[in-house]
Amino acid sequence: MGGVNDQGETGGRLRARSAALGAAAVTVGAGLAVRAGLGEEFAKPAGDVLYTVLVHTLVVLAAPRTRPRTAAAVALALSWAVEFLQLTGIPAGLSRHSTAARLALGSTFNPPDLLWYAVGAALACAAHTALRTAARSSRLRHAPLRHAPLRHARRRAYRGVR
Repeated sequence: MGGVNDQGETGGRLRARSAALGAAAVTVGAGLAVRAGLGEEFAKPAGDVLYTVLVHTLVVLAAPRTRPRTAAAVALALSWAVEFLQLTGIPAGLSRHSTAARLALGSTFNPPDLLWYAVGAALACAAHTALRTAARSSRLRHAPLRHAPLRHARRRAYRGVR
């Protein structure tokens, strides 16, 4: 149940990494779909939100025990750092030569993006918290009873069964 894999990870960390990897893939797919299928007025803010959600999933992938609020704060800080880096012109120069750089770093500073990154961090934190809570309650529901003989003895005593 809580075994260790070849990399020395416990089952919980491996499950968290697997979930984060799946969430990252879904987020990238959603980002590409939004970029391809929606108008610029909706695609730009949605892309900013999904950018921070993706950074959040990558934080959890790198550090699976990270709490939701911490992962969201790190994702928001990194997203804002990249946005403010755009003021230097470095991302714009890199973006002219690489599609990957354009997608990861953007090219021009846009103040409303800062708000959309915060929305993405909040949504990622809420989803991470909900998934973490659901996983914990599921593990508790399926966990073996530790003191089952004692509990059964108490029930029998209460019912008057010897």
